[in-house]
Amino acid sequence: MLARQANSQEEGFSTVERRNVVLIVADDHGCDTGAYGNEDVRTPHLDALAAEGTRFTHAFATTASCSASRSVILTGWHNHRTGQYGHQHAFHHFQSFGHVRSLPALLGAAGYHTVRVGKYHLAPEEVYPFETVIQAPSRNPVEMAERCSEVIKAEDGRPFFLYFATSDPHRGGKPGGFNLSPEVPDSFGNRDGFPYPGVEIQKYEPTGLKVPPWLPASDATRAELAQYYQSVSRVDQGVGRLMKLLHEAGRDEDTLLLYLSDHGAAFAGAKTTVYEPGLRSPLIVRKPGAQSGVVQDALVSWVDITPTILDWAGVPEPTWKGAERQPAAARGEDSLHGRSFLTIVGHAEAEGWDEVYASHTFHEITMYYPMRVLRERRYKLIWNLAHGLPYPFASDLWISSTWQQSYQAGMDAPYGLRTVQDYIHRPKYELYDLQEDPWEAHNLAEDPAHAQTLERMIEKLHRWQRQSSDPWKVKQIYE
Repeated sequence: MLARQANSQEEGFSTVERRNVVLIVADDHGCDTGAYGNEDVRTPHLDALAAEGTRFTHAFATTASCSASRSVILTGWHNHRTGQYGHQHAFHHFQSFGHVRSLPALLGAAGYHTVRVGKYHLAPEEVYPFETVIQAPSRNPVEMAERCSEVIKAEDGRPFFLYFATSDPHRGGKPGGFNLSPEVPDSFGNRDGFPYPGVEIQKYEPTGLKVPPWLPASDATRAELAQYYQSVSRVDQGVGRLMKLLHEAGRDEDTLLLYLSDHGAAFAGAKTTVYEPGLRSPLIVRKPGAQSGVVQDALVSWVDITPTILDWAGVPEPTWKGAERQPAAARGEDSLHGRSFLTIVGHAEAEGWDEVYASHTFHEITMYYPMRVLRERRYKLIWNLAHGLPYPFASDLWISSTWQQSYQAGMDAPYGLRTVQDYIHRPKYELYDLQEDPWEAHNLAEDPAHAQTLERMIEKLHRWQRQSSDPWKVKQIYE
């Protein structure tokens, strides 16, 4: 049995305890819950989790692409270091390097029972090994939770690591995103004519739904938001059932519970982009013994997930060399790119959490468009390394009615706060003052008044590329 003696009264442990981990990863869920201020979507269970734990307001994916982001979540390395540059499945065929040591491998070696259920979307399996794979429909989070009951209640002397990954609210590929028949799911997996067992269907009326500024305020957008929210409500019910199972098994006091999404919502302007709606994601953490109902504004990212879980479990980081913990940009390239945020869970104040980086290269194999990002408190720099190319589209985003309605109206038509032309054709650098321009509508990269800020951030971004072993650092030399 893996156990450790707690060394902090704040954590609430007075004896040696087993330390379980539940990591819930939703698929393409933006910051759309009641706790995050969305007044339209109904998420009572996620809101309850936020009331019991810590809600991070500035948590970021490092790439808004499913497989690539999952490799980051489960390693603590950016995807340019894992080698998972894009989608794993079908002809895309991206997979992580064989030498990568992942979270399930490290926890398994330390005595944990490693379990996964739902969406996997990673390769090779020997890099991301789980001792137990629970078969369950990944579009039914309630049934997924039910099938985890035996693992949660087991008394085999080992702590467990449960990786609970839904396929909701991911968008599918149906034209227009509407139901073709009552028995066939719409593009957000909603199956109104053939309900998922155990799920209470939550319908949303498109009329009156608030449209965020980064999307066009059209009937097509509202119709797709209604479908997206219905799928989010399904995730919420699954989270609620899982929380109840943990409580009934008495696991509340020895289980670290994290809820996050691989990245933002599946709409053009979010998914596959490095704009705020694509990277900024929900992160709710319930840590036994920590203060409840805390709102934390530290800038954290998905490279910090693995170090945090290892810290909780008392398992050494795989390439840690004993140096003092410090931000990723100041650490050697043999270290994990992230750091543990465990000590700031349950606290509203945190120092030294004021910047994050992002690295995106592919989504599908046909979508080469590398972008590197430095996001600070006020300013954000995007380097579009392939800026001479038109921005590529994921197939499901291209056929969405939200995008097509704007696209068919012409290149000068608005799409949110941009035009269709500006969305497809991007400059080399994009610099935004997020304090004055939170939706990134006004690029300051060519503004002489911001030349020093641009130069400073470019240098920091280049330094981070070198320190994180980014292959695209060569672009600094010959381009």
